[in-house]
Amino acid sequence: MRQILLGAVGLAAVGGFAWVALQPEEVPVDMAVLERGVMEVTVNAEGETRIRDVFDVSAPVAGRVLRSPVSVGDAVVAGETVVARIEPGEPAFLDDRSRSQAEAAVAQAEAAVALAEAQVAIAEADLGFAQVQLTRVNGLHSRGTVSQAQLDEAELELDRAAATLESAHATLAMREAELAAQRAVLIEPDATGGAEGAACCISLLAPVSGAVLSVESESARMVGSGTPLLSVGRTGDLEVEVELLSTDAVRLSTGASAYVERWGGAGDLQARVRVIEPAGFTKISALGIEEQRVRAVLEFVTEEAEREALGHGFRVFLRIVEWRGEDVLRLPISALFRDGDSWAVFAVEAGQAKLTRVEIGHRATDVAEVLDGLAPGAQVVLHPGDKVSDGVLVLDRAQLE
Repeated sequence: MRQILLGAVGLAAVGGFAWVALQPEEVPVDMAVLERGVMEVTVNAEGETRIRDVFDVSAPVAGRVLRSPVSVGDAVVAGETVVARIEPGEPAFLDDRSRSQAEAAVAQAEAAVALAEAQVAIAEADLGFAQVQLTRVNGLHSRGTVSQAQLDEAELELDRAAATLESAHATLAMREAELAAQRAVLIEPDATGGAEGAACCISLLAPVSGAVLSVESESARMVGSGTPLLSVGRTGDLEVEVELLSTDAVRLSTGASAYVERWGGAGDLQARVRVIEPAGFTKISALGIEEQRVRAVLEFVTEEAEREALGHGFRVFLRIVEWRGEDVLRLPISALFRDGDSWAVFAVEAGQAKLTRVEIGHRATDVAEVLDGLAPGAQVVLHPGDKVSDGVLVLDRAQLE
């Protein structure tokens, strides 16, 4: 009897092990439940903030710009704050040949002045003689000794002598000006770095109220006409410039909303597309691939007080909304795979994975729009592996934790 009982127990144990071994294995998987909600399809790209109107201040004339009275970040007021001062430039140093030529020109000018002075003296003497002659002829004419013609000739000679004197004075003034010009060539820079007696200065005022964005050089230096000196702008008047792939740009429209992320502050900022440029350009990517890109400019919707930390030339990340649905059945992208020419998922029904074909509409980075094949509340397998197939028992991995 004892042997019979032991045999029965052993047989039952073997049967139990065989039954357990023959049971189908449950594969632990990650699951998700389909729900309806808001869905957005976005174009993602990196952008750069910029002040909409940047005013570049340049030198209106050639000269020596003094050390900058403002620094980057300083606040300026339009028409009041002096942002730059320019004084006349320094005269050049003369080499031996140039100096000798300049000194010879001065000597020549001095001789011309002396000649002009001698001509003035001659003209004054002629004028005095003409006056004496006119007085004598006038007296004789009153007594009837000389004719009227002789009197007229004496008056003409006086007028001619007066005109000659005026011409001599004008010639003298011209020669003296030439002498001054030749002497100016010999002027050299003084020890202070400028020309002795040079006038100062031209003061440039801020063209707009705002802040100084950049200063080309804070030190004094010689500049030519049109040389950039600094730039000024209003930091609150910001916009975002982004370079999009041309294939992405054609799917966007003016006025599309956008999210500004990873800008350094808390939360996302709101923006909208102001303009998409009509012309593209070629750009080489970091991988050496030629890409056709299009510039787009976005304006902020968020109030300035909420983004005051942003400045000119800051890097940001943008998500520009291409499409938005308010009541969309959303399916995680990680559940999708290709089954022939169709999209498919493994739907979970009564603990089993069922191969289900679905029709997909819009797709975002993490979810897709389900048009047909699944209903709200359906469970699907995320990241299905090789162990998951049609009819396999599955177990939600979250229940094992």
